[in-house]
Amino acid sequence: MYYMFLASGFEETEALAPLDILRRCDIEVYTVGVGAKVITGAHNIPVVADVIDCEVAPDKDCEGIILPGGMPGTLNLEKAESVQKFIDYCVQNNKLIGAICAAPSILGHKGLLEGKKAVCFPGFEEQLLGAEVSDLGVVTDDNIITGCAAGVALEFGFELVKYISGEEIAEHYKGTLLCDRRI
Repeated sequence: MYYMFLASGFEETEALAPLDILRRCDIEVYTVGVGAKVITGAHNIPVVADVIDCEVAPDKDCEGIILPGGMPGTLNLEKAESVQKFIDYCVQNNKLIGAICAAPSILGHKGLLEGKKAVCFPGFEEQLLGAEVSDLGVVTDDNIITGCAAGVALEFGFELVKYISGEEIAEHYKGTLLCDRRI
């Protein structure tokens, strides 16, 4: 099971586009509302989470986590004890950690990007303590996948799929969505 955490002020595109991609690819993902079942995004779009953070705990069923960015969503994720526990569990058990936009700063503050390639929303680079900051849209380094912004949300989703289910599955579903089609 993969868990996508939603905190008040999250960037809707960075959550919902990758979530859609993952579920299309038959990857089991629960959305986890931090502190509530209905979480309102940065653009005032309410989203009903599958579960509330007090209803889940990291255990053997957790295969990874996904952290959408946005402000103040990223700050609200970082201060949530439940999110910190899941991050720690994923680090200790070499599980997937995906973070996009400002959310990679949470990993940087924990020292998890030291010596790793990573990307974030422009202006947050100094928060990626010790990282080799890339100019790519999405970067995978070991079990950490980072994306730079909402504009790469689909690419971020497909990179998560590639990590979880393999490149063949990711490429197949890219084709079904006409991601490579040129006008």
